[in-house]
Amino acid sequence: MRLKNYILTSVVLVSSITTFSQSGLQKKADNLFNKFSFVDATAVYKELISKNDNADYATRQLADCYAYMRNPDSAVVYYKKAVQQPNIPTQYYYKYAQALRGINDYEESRVWLKHFKEAGGDINETKFLNDANFINSIFNAKPQYKVKDLNFNSKYSDFGAYEKDENIYFVSSRDEGGVSKHDYGWNEEPFLDIYIKAASSNDSIVNNKFKLRGNVNTVYHEGPLTISKDGKTMYFSRNDFSKQVLGRTDEGFTNLKIYKATLDDGKWTNIAEVPFNSSIYSIAHPALNSDGTKLYFTSDMPGGLGGTDIYYVDINNNEYGTPQNLGAPVNTNKNDCFPFINNEGNLFLASDGHPGLGLLDIFGTVSNENNQIISVINLGVPVNSSKDDFSFFMNENDLSGYFASNREGGVGSDDIYAFDRVPQLKIEGTVTDAETNTPITNATVTLLDGNSNPIATLQTEKNGHYTINIDRDADYYVNIKNNDYLDNTTAITSKGIDRNMTSLNANIALSPSKNKITPTTELQSIYFDFNKYDIRQDSTIELDRIVNLMMITYPNMVIKIASHTDARGTSKYNNVLSEERANATYNYLINKGINPSRIIEHKGYGEQRLTNQCNGTVRCTEAQHQLNRRTQFIVVEIN
Repeated sequence: MRLKNYILTSVVLVSSITTFSQSGLQKKADNLFNKFSFVDATAVYKELISKNDNADYATRQLADCYAYMRNPDSAVVYYKKAVQQPNIPTQYYYKYAQALRGINDYEESRVWLKHFKEAGGDINETKFLNDANFINSIFNAKPQYKVKDLNFNSKYSDFGAYEKDENIYFVSSRDEGGVSKHDYGWNEEPFLDIYIKAASSNDSIVNNKFKLRGNVNTVYHEGPLTISKDGKTMYFSRNDFSKQVLGRTDEGFTNLKIYKATLDDGKWTNIAEVPFNSSIYSIAHPALNSDGTKLYFTSDMPGGLGGTDIYYVDINNNEYGTPQNLGAPVNTNKNDCFPFINNEGNLFLASDGHPGLGLLDIFGTVSNENNQIISVINLGVPVNSSKDDFSFFMNENDLSGYFASNREGGVGSDDIYAFDRVPQLKIEGTVTDAETNTPITNATVTLLDGNSNPIATLQTEKNGHYTINIDRDADYYVNIKNNDYLDNTTAITSKGIDRNMTSLNANIALSPSKNKITPTTELQSIYFDFNKYDIRQDSTIELDRIVNLMMITYPNMVIKIASHTDARGTSKYNNVLSEERANATYNYLINKGINPSRIIEHKGYGEQRLTNQCNGTVRCTEAQHQLNRRTQFIVVEIN
């Protein structure tokens, strides 16, 4: 289903008001439009255009019909004609720009946003100026989600997937395999019902036998839904329909309400409205937080920031508080809807008011230490597209879930997609004094890429701790500096690690600089093959550099050699192997002409000083083990 044909039927039809006489054909078209029978209305508006009967008005109405049906491909054809009309209302510049985004024509969209702005339209200046950079950043960012199709989508609208207790609940207008409900004039699909299927099942045919058991489904719209943590209470959206009576506003519109149901012997019964519903505006898209103390929802109630806003109520002993608007930065002057709260308490939503790729995009939120939302972030591709992307759900593991979209390539008007999220990876560790093992505060930590280009810089905390986000499948260096210590540069790789791993440990010890001379960062570690202590060809390049530094650049520099192994093998064997590596390194430098007195120590530490978590308790790749098979060079003096 298309989002707007279901959410807010009371706010969309201002453009149908006219001040001139209407022909009988135009009255027919407008009556269909006002009843949300957009499919039928398009045919009549096209007939008006073909007869040149108030064709300019019919063209605008026809464009709006396609926009409400979430068909930007057709909408742009008629909006393009509409914006060429004399004295066209300014809002059509914006409508045309949005439809152009829906077909990926971002450059032309910006042209018409500029026209809208120059004509006095209300548009966020920052959003307008930064749009090109935003689009580039979204498409150039490394995707954090992997998306896959689901085989139980139908040729109709499917969305609102919600997984609970090994079952997937979802909303669909498929009404096959039983007695069909009435069609909805907006898109001529059947009204929506809630279905349930086993999450582990590969059944591709999900028919009326899978409809939710109990009294939730009616002849009108139901869904989407949310379920309490104990699995006994469901909140769901439904048209204002109770006791076989369909509620209507004075204008003849039927709004949405949230209803509550309880699970009794496998059936959802005891249907009741929540007390903050209204018959004059819509309340829909319920979402519970993890402990069930807050219920979030979408509404177009008076006093909001835009077309629809996200609200919440507190729940205390089955008593509901007063609806609270989440305000900015969550809500905008457009449509913000379909809230979802994940297991960590983070809010996700769909919106066409925040910077996006097209129609509705899915966004996450960022909160500060006081749990106040401070920013909204576009989830990017492939979750978002130029079409409608909405009804986001994430499982308790925060790594998988579902969303819906009417993007190209689907089988129905809206389809459900599954996603797997690749969690953010970080390097973290503690910087300590190599002699006292005490943490070093305010050490400068610089992350460099595999080509030694700086990426990020930060300071260690009071406990010497630091953490930096990194990409997967990449090589890095971590450089640590402090005025009272000699620099340390350590190689780190994220290549080949398990996708569920979220942290690489890099605890680093700094050697005190006895003369407090500006330290050098030029001594890099060398690495060894598994179970060997031979100097590798690639290591001779670095060793020859060190020889050159000690003989020419720093002729009085004094160093220590510290050699290490990975954690494979016994501790006793690894101690011997590391000593052999220290001896091999020492001998290479001496044979190249370095005075032995300038290497005051060459010692093996076995597996005692691992650079990561590969201590035998977790599964590690060969690349991770390689980081531990190393010799380090510690500068003692530079006189």
